[in-house]
Amino acid sequence: MIPAYYEYYNPVKVLSGRQALDNIPYELETLGCRRPIIITDKGIVEAGLIKTVLDAWAGSDLVVGALYDETPPDSSNVVVNRVAEIYRNNNCDSIVAVGGGSVLDTAKGVNIVITEETDDLMRFIGAERLRKRMRPFIAVPTTSGTGSEVTMVAVIANLEKKCKMAFTSYMLFPDVAVLDPRMTMTVPPRITAATGMDALTHAVEAFSCLQKNPLSDGYAFKAVDLIRQYLIRTVQNGKDEEARMAMANASLLAGCAFSNSMVGIVHSIGHACGGVCGVPHGVAMAILLPWGMEYNMKECAGYYAELLLALAGPEVYAQTVPEKRAGQSVTAVRQLSKTLNQLCGLPITLKDAGVKKEQLPQIAKTAQGDGSLIFNRAEADFQDIMGVLEAAY
Repeated sequence: MIPAYYEYYNPVKVLSGRQALDNIPYELETLGCRRPIIITDKGIVEAGLIKTVLDAWAGSDLVVGALYDETPPDSSNVVVNRVAEIYRNNNCDSIVAVGGGSVLDTAKGVNIVITEETDDLMRFIGAERLRKRMRPFIAVPTTSGTGSEVTMVAVIANLEKKCKMAFTSYMLFPDVAVLDPRMTMTVPPRITAATGMDALTHAVEAFSCLQKNPLSDGYAFKAVDLIRQYLIRTVQNGKDEEARMAMANASLLAGCAFSNSMVGIVHSIGHACGGVCGVPHGVAMAILLPWGMEYNMKECAGYYAELLLALAGPEVYAQTVPEKRAGQSVTAVRQLSKTLNQLCGLPITLKDAGVKKEQLPQIAKTAQGDGSLIFNRAEADFQDIMGVLEAAY
């Protein structure tokens, strides 16, 4: 059914393919820039990926104004302020972020601080608090999960309050997203699996939450279809370039979907697991997705039934009677998680992920305050969230 009213917006230019990196100098020149700061992390540098990027720029007029390679796995307001100061001190004019979700979200936070000429990121928490056009920003993802390269969302930790802060604004979209298979070939199997499940969760929640619309549905459905076909293949052989590119595109498609239609209870609880217990985001998504779907079944069964075609393929869809298709979709997700657990040890319970039973109430309380819960089709109070957590434990 077409919503009575909806909005869809995504201005990001996408470069996808083996030579995508080579075009970054041209894109920066088009944006009027030649002195970017590169934001990344130690693992990316040690894997040789920054050298790959710089080699692709050889012969161009680009000057690297600064290189920050100390982004932690879960970035924070402290890190954002530190990088913003480096940007200012080195007269940089743009941002090139090379990394996973933490790096890309850090870059978005830096862009807020620089553009708004502030040192207090907290002032801009929430939705549409930004009014100024951001500095030119090119995103080069090195994992296939967050979709941050095409989203208007950033999630950054507040170390003092031990929570994750969400920022959403049409101003936060990168100018260019660069998908190059050379950037994801070295990702270990377990991280490949976790980030792939993050992308799947983005797509499933985008397809079923309150702001879903025909455009976001199209992106979400195709993302799920690609993940079904290529995630296990990518975990089994990380050097499979076709599979890597398929997963990079699946992540991007899921990002396009949820950036407009948003996510729901799985992300609310997952953010809380990260903030309270330090559970990596993709791991939390892999554990929580089937339980979140079970909880939402009373409101979302029709949408999950539609998704079975993408989640399990045409043969399973055709062989499943309509009234059982929603449940079969949950079964397909559980089977995928089980297979990934067997292949690379991806946790399938919160206990396996290191969460302590006594931490569940604090997780539930934190999840109640997470903005993603607003968009979940089924309402959830503290006891409801505790039920999901206990089931996933």
